Amino acid sequence: MTQPPTALAGFVESTFNHDGYSHQVFTAGSGPAVVLIHEIPGLHPGVIDLARRLVQRGFRVYLPSLFGTAGAEATPGAMVRAIGRVCVSREFRGLTRQPPGATGWLRALARQAWADGGGAAADGPGVGVIGMCLTGGFALATALEPTVLAAVMSQPALPLPLGAGRASLGLEPREIGSLRERTAADDLRILGLRFTNDRGCPPERFSTLRQQFRDGFESIEIDSSPGNAAGIPGVGALRAHGQPRRRARPSHQAGARPHAGVPRRTPARAPTAGVSRVRSPWRVTPVRHRRPSAG
Repeated sequence: MTQPPTALAGFVESTFNHDGYSHQVFTAGSGPAVVLIHEIPGLHPGVIDLARRLVQRGFRVYLPSLFGTAGAEATPGAMVRAIGRVCVSREFRGLTRQPPGATGWLRALARQAWADGGGAAADGPGVGVIGMCLTGGFALATALEPTVLAAVMSQPALPLPLGAGRASLGLEPREIGSLRERTAADDLRILGLRFTNDRGCPPERFSTLRQQFRDGFESIEIDSSPGNAAGIPGVGALRAHGQPRRRARPSHQAGARPHAGVPRRTPARAPTAGVSRVRSPWRVTPVRHRRPSAG
């Protein structure tokens, strides 16, 4: 264990190995586990800030550093280097689907997070996973691990939105079928967030999610049409009271509340300005996760 970077002060650093892949993991907090997967260019301060908010809300957060320099600022140069690394890496090979190397490692990390919370000794609470942009779809692929009870996909950008890829989830039919069975049994909930004008995360992808998972999927879509003041703002605007991205944040965080496991439907309420909901916000009922079967 080494001293974490300054931006990650208060987190405990470790190395997690699985199937030939090894990455740093930074952990903080106590309570139900959430695996928070960073975006391009890496584990930058904005992602760390979200992790700290989750810790404050009573979660134990696992921050894997899959690429880039942990704690470094998100700069154009860092983005170019990270994209190059992802494109040539064996672990992330194949941008037309969710990469099995990276998502297999993340599933193993989710299992470990579940065990750390006492799940291996008794039917402990399940795990939540949040993915962002390039890694948005990783959250869905990680939910193939049965200890994951909630997956949050923020602007899932893979597969690349070209041709048939616009509607693709990047998973095999049998994998989608497995996830569909879990959502139908109320053993998994999926939350997706996107900007309406985001070319990297086209509407066809969310249509596929609705078709495949029906009531097991909730979407939050923020109006980012040209000229809309509630569109894609700068970082400073995110702190403004009432800004739609800020108002969407509670659902983003609540969607990952894994100890809640089985969401319960509530009467629909009027959507916030600039935010379109396909289903009502989640309410949750505490449950314990069943121990996964052997194999």
